[in-house]
Amino acid sequence: MPPTSARRPTRRRTLLRRGRLLAVAGTLIAASAVLVPHGLAAPAPTSTTASAPAPAAPAAPDRFTHPGVLVSASQLDFVRGKVQAGAQPWKGAFDQMMASKYASASRTPKPRAVVECGSYSNPNYGCTDEREDAIAAYTNALAWYLTREDTYAKKAIELMDAWSAVIRDHTNSNAPLQTGWAGSVWPRAAEIIRYTYDGWSQADRFRTMLREVYLPEVVNGSHSNGNWELSMMEAAVGISVHLEDRAAYDKAVARFLNRVPAYVYLTSDGALPRTVPGSGLDTRDEIVKYWQGQSTFADGLTQETCRDLTHTGYGLSAVSHVAETSRIQGASLYPQVGERLRHGLGFQSTYEVGTPVPSWLCGGSLDLGLGPVTEVGFNALHHREGHAMTNTQKLTERQRPAGSNNLFVAWETLTHAENPN
Repeated sequence: MPPTSARRPTRRRTLLRRGRLLAVAGTLIAASAVLVPHGLAAPAPTSTTASAPAPAAPAAPDRFTHPGVLVSASQLDFVRGKVQAGAQPWKGAFDQMMASKYASASRTPKPRAVVECGSYSNPNYGCTDEREDAIAAYTNALAWYLTREDTYAKKAIELMDAWSAVIRDHTNSNAPLQTGWAGSVWPRAAEIIRYTYDGWSQADRFRTMLREVYLPEVVNGSHSNGNWELSMMEAAVGISVHLEDRAAYDKAVARFLNRVPAYVYLTSDGALPRTVPGSGLDTRDEIVKYWQGQSTFADGLTQETCRDLTHTGYGLSAVSHVAETSRIQGASLYPQVGERLRHGLGFQSTYEVGTPVPSWLCGGSLDLGLGPVTEVGFNALHHREGHAMTNTQKLTERQRPAGSNNLFVAWETLTHAENPN
């Protein structure tokens, strides 16, 4: 028998050695996508693809919390106290909301049986009317809760009843996105009215509308740009909460957790962004094309950053809304998506507040206009979790009071600024 020092390696030692070599190789691959300091030259891209399964999704709660879509009763009570005390920024945000067209007592709903929305809402047969009536219903529901004046609850009910009596379908190329936008807002209004106001006789008809007209259009997602599917999942999650549909909730959350890692890049993903399973993005060239031609990646870059920051804002807003709703429901998704949301907000905010765009990023030019979308994520990650978020804070405070983007974002300085609940 040979001496011990000359023995052949055991299978265990061989596997350990191979594991160490693979770990080193993985480190070298990941190093090509390290965080790029703003304004400095970026590392050269590699040709290695990177894809990984989404983080595990917590199951739907055994019992849903109501009201519980984007805002909870405790959050609204906090806001009500601040508004009554005349404290800022809440009082200014409340005044802004009440002065908007969405709070008008003379608003008349404009429902349609079929809402037809083409690309960029061309044609626009009921698209704007539907979205704005949904925002108006939510606006009046908030006004009811904060003032306890019946007239606002009745206006919210009038708007919701008008649409639930008429709408049957969404058609044309933008139907999934339109359904996602309007379907994200309707449940917010319905949650507040159904669970804090007595006298909504058609509440069940409204639930039927959500179940039959909206949920089937959004719950299966989309293979379009990321903001589409994220908005659709926001709608699916909110509708599922209102319907107390655990199966639909779980399905939407699982799809959401597949999409978020494919929308916001982190250096821990490797040399290239993750992809949605089944997307057909298998090569580096395909992924780079999908990321608007961007071939160098840094923490917080999104799939649509090089398209424009307005559409990027839609995606990040939907991420924050789903995470916030899940937190209210006791099954928080912030542990799964919070780091991507934090970096995504920070990366875009850096350039929104005036930092020069480096040459490696989108050819040295960005189409700005992130929109009023930072309050929810900033409150959760800065005020609740203690992250600094310097650029996000600067942009958030500069934009206060945050109004509405006339699509699915509304009054988030009022509802979420420094809200501890």
